[in-house]
Amino acid sequence: MPKLTSTAAMYNETLAEVGRRDERIVTIDADLMRSVGSESFARQFPGRAFQVGIAEQNMVAFAAGLASSGKIPFAHTFGVFASRRVCDQLAISVAFNRLNVKIQGGQAGLSAALNGATHQSLEDIAIVRSIPNMTLVEPCDGAELVQMVPAIAAFEGPVYLRLSKLLPEKLSDEPYQFQIGKGRVMRDGKDVALISSGVMTAYALEAAELLGSEGISAYVLNLSTIKPLDVDAVVSAAKKTGRVVTVENHTINGGLGGAVAEALAENYPTRMIRVGTRDTFGASGELPWLVEHFGIGTSSIVATAKRIIG
Repeated sequence: MPKLTSTAAMYNETLAEVGRRDERIVTIDADLMRSVGSESFARQFPGRAFQVGIAEQNMVAFAAGLASSGKIPFAHTFGVFASRRVCDQLAISVAFNRLNVKIQGGQAGLSAALNGATHQSLEDIAIVRSIPNMTLVEPCDGAELVQMVPAIAAFEGPVYLRLSKLLPEKLSDEPYQFQIGKGRVMRDGKDVALISSGVMTAYALEAAELLGSEGISAYVLNLSTIKPLDVDAVVSAAKKTGRVVTVENHTINGGLGGAVAEALAENYPTRMIRVGTRDTFGASGELPWLVEHFGIGTSSIVATAKRIIG
């Protein structure tokens, strides 16, 4: 595995730089500014940064009001609060009206780690992607995050930015331009396709290396936009390999694996297994232990790939 770096640190200066270029951008925080990486923006633009305290539902409603007056609000909190707690405000105040609100769901999935089950958003993808008009993105590394922030700022409409607490700084040296709605082939292969998002792409690449050492050629597709899904990329991966394993830091119910399964069922039915948490709440622990305990780590990906081939 590559070394993982604080997402908040990488997000901090990127958001501030985007804010320097567009005065319409404002930030709203719910008492977690340091944890989510909006401190730099607030220091540089104090008149455009709002702290609402532990009142996430009010934060999203406030963001809707700012967007309706022409601002581009970036609202920040942990993923569990940015989805489950604010679901009604996100659906009705923001999405129903197609308002230009950007929601950052930080420390997503098991990456909340020692904060435990109450802070681990294992169902936020399922919630957000079920809401009409929402776009949902999740970067696999810092290099993609740096491109993603200005892209969603320029995008007209509500966006949910899902961030793990830690990400690799860079997974590939190949030239890459992030586009909303487009997947990225990280590794070519012919025996099995590993389709992943977010921090799990690093685990998928590590699994592909181990599989390669055993003569199994693994194709790795990073889907940094989960909604709208890049159906063409998914179908292409399935056609090339005939077997698909999805990998996510989320429950298999309604998450990335569900989205891929829906796309394949309607367009190119393919043998498929989903790797993710299985109808359970999280637990408190260090991230390396959690990914193994819940069966989403590298060893689980390798075992699942062998199972679908064998």
